[in-house]
Amino acid sequence: MNVLLIEDEEWTARQTTQFLREYAPEATVLAVLRSVEKALDWFARNPMPDLIFSDIELLDGNVFTLYSQVRITCPIIFVTAYDQFLLQAFKGNGIAYLLKPFDGGQFKVTLDKYYALRTSFAGQQPSAATAPAATAPGLLDEAVVQELSRALQQNSRSYKQRFSVRMRNSLYILPVDDVMYLQADEGVVFACDKQAARYPLAGTLTDLEKQLDPNRFFRLNRSELINIHYVEKVEPYFGNRLSVKLKHHETSLVTSAAQTADFRKWLEG
Repeated sequence: MNVLLIEDEEWTARQTTQFLREYAPEATVLAVLRSVEKALDWFARNPMPDLIFSDIELLDGNVFTLYSQVRITCPIIFVTAYDQFLLQAFKGNGIAYLLKPFDGGQFKVTLDKYYALRTSFAGQQPSAATAPAATAPGLLDEAVVQELSRALQQNSRSYKQRFSVRMRNSLYILPVDDVMYLQADEGVVFACDKQAARYPLAGTLTDLEKQLDPNRFFRLNRSELINIHYVEKVEPYFGNRLSVKLKHHETSLVTSAAQTADFRKWLEG
């Protein structure tokens, strides 16, 4: 099985490759492509893979720019953080997806869907009497690309997707997806990523809160905003507060008493 990764986050690409070795040892990762431009060049020079793992926001833009130019005739598993507004479009078109961050169990479930899909359509050949292969569940045709692209444009245009962080004499690009939480400390707001690195940001915590998707980020207290994708579990804490345990991290954050009720509602979506 030949697999192509279209992913600009090195950590996610490494994790996907690791899980493929574990759950699909027969798979060969052909390439990891980080931009639309590189992907267009790759498809112009190579045959279609058996399966694609695809991010949505790449280094040079939206992945649907690629899919509007290249006719994809293999299943795609989208690896995305857009859990609210794109899932209905995914489900309606039979497309598999993984929500960032994901673990081995979630990866295996999604991969099993691919195997079931491959079995269902094994041996099918397009003909005048049958639909083209690209319209089978799990594949993309022009109408599906347009639907997903519209859903993305309607719901993501107003929220920040990445931070530019000044590091010494250069700028570092930090995707919002990688931010576990934001924390105000002595007048400076820091973004903490999944490797526990801290990056200073411009602006106040209140200013940054307005720029972030409220479905993904919540103000726990006066000094901290948390990303829903990194909440592992929540436990009672004294004073009508809650302790929030983070994935991939030993740190726990605590809600203020005033925010506890709203936080519970936010967790339930």
